[in-house]
Amino acid sequence: MKSIFDSVSRQCSQVVTNSYSTSFSVATKLLAPTIRQDIYNIYGFVRFADEIVDTFHKYEKEILFNDFENEMYKAIENKISLNPILNAFQETVHQYNIPAELYEAFMESMRMDLHKSTYLTTEEYEKYIYGSADVVGLMCLKVFVNGDQEKYDELKPDAMKLGSAFQKVNFLRDLKADFEDLSRSYFPNTNLEELDEASKQRIIKEIEDDFEQALRGIAKLPVEAKLGVYTAYVYFSKLLRKLKAVPSLEIRNKRIRVSNYQKAGLLAKCYVSYRLKLI
Repeated sequence: MKSIFDSVSRQCSQVVTNSYSTSFSVATKLLAPTIRQDIYNIYGFVRFADEIVDTFHKYEKEILFNDFENEMYKAIENKISLNPILNAFQETVHQYNIPAELYEAFMESMRMDLHKSTYLTTEEYEKYIYGSADVVGLMCLKVFVNGDQEKYDELKPDAMKLGSAFQKVNFLRDLKADFEDLSRSYFPNTNLEELDEASKQRIIKEIEDDFEQALRGIAKLPVEAKLGVYTAYVYFSKLLRKLKAVPSLEIRNKRIRVSNYQKAGLLAKCYVSYRLKLI
């Protein structure tokens, strides 16, 4: 029965989420059960596309990416795919009327990672972040508001800022791996070979401004989504504070992280804040 196949597809998306991202997995578990699976479905899709361009170095990445993109379109058109990740994703696309512009912009940014390594202008940088992060936040927002277009339009700018902030924190945290292993430099007008303190603080101020606007939107989210999204916000904010306190050259030479012990403490604080209606 197809219902069994669909169930297996959803389980695959959940396994991908749990396997690739501990922090995102925890935040997703804090979403209401009515929307949790659809966020797994979105994450599974974006993670697989990202893995093709970031880690499959011994294979023909462009061929794999083209195949994945073509199968994505077929899955959405036919409302089924033998790729369980795409089968789960198309289900969410149709259920919440996720516009093609969002997942097409995402795939465009992922394709840029196949050929482009340096972003020299603010326009290039912002275009990449929009496609790689902002639209992921907007796909999730489509799920969170469950068809309420007025609410979606109201929260859209804040959701984009949250996606941007998350992505920029990732860029800063993964500076060493992106620059040395993948030869990528996302921040324009920044010498990553000798990242100075002024450049680091400029980047961090930009992220702090994004987070400030995003928090206003989190407060307006439906109750089903608020705790999970707020927890992700708090985790990334903590990571940003750690990056801010670390000398710029140290960021260039090692990956900064939040310990599991610290994550547990943050989770407890988020739950208390949520229960006391402080968010």
